[in-house]
Amino acid sequence: MLLSPQEIEVLGLSLKVAFWSVLVSLPPAIGVAYVLARARFHGKTLFDAAVHLPLVLPPVVVGYFLLLAFGPHGSVGSFLRDWFGVSVAFRWTGAALAAGVMGFPLMVRAVRLSFETIDPKLETAASTLGAGPLAVFGTVTLPLALPGVITGMVLSFARGLGEFGATITFVSNIPGETRTLPLAIYTYTQVPSGDEPALRLSLIAVALSLAALFASEVLVRRATRRIMGYDPDGRH
Repeated sequence: MLLSPQEIEVLGLSLKVAFWSVLVSLPPAIGVAYVLARARFHGKTLFDAAVHLPLVLPPVVVGYFLLLAFGPHGSVGSFLRDWFGVSVAFRWTGAALAAGVMGFPLMVRAVRLSFETIDPKLETAASTLGAGPLAVFGTVTLPLALPGVITGMVLSFARGLGEFGATITFVSNIPGETRTLPLAIYTYTQVPSGDEPALRLSLIAVALSLAALFASEVLVRRATRRIMGYDPDGRH
């Protein structure tokens, strides 16, 4: 199955957008997940709902709010442009931002569930040996949560590959700049001769998603074996 130069460009852009969306959103996702898993404070339920809001909102609504905030005349967008010369609207960086926002709740949920399974006594034991809070988190908590972190990263990456509504609303459908796999497939379905490339790209999207899920399963099993000292399949 040979791809045209335009299709190769779309594939490369999609992988770049998904990769950077995960890389940038991972640190705040870990922080938010830890707060939701361990902290107790007034308004926690509301905060939790706000974090997961992109899962239930129409993606077009998320893209519209991003456009209002990060667009050329938005409060954040104009600040970034005037002070740093940075613009994300109608650029691939904006597509990565949209993908990151849509995948953020999936990453947070996976990491949070992993944090919640950790026995607090292990962290307490590390503290009694003289480790500070950051050292405990970096050497005990985060390594034990690694399976959840991997799962969250893969889910967010796959979500980024498939993001459509927020992306097209926020950064439009610009060839070579913001036209990712879903947008390219949509574009090809609108022209009479686009059935064949649309099918090729759809099959590629399926293959990438399956590969991501397979890689996630392998990495999670390896991380679990390293942490727990056993094979989830029962092989010691």
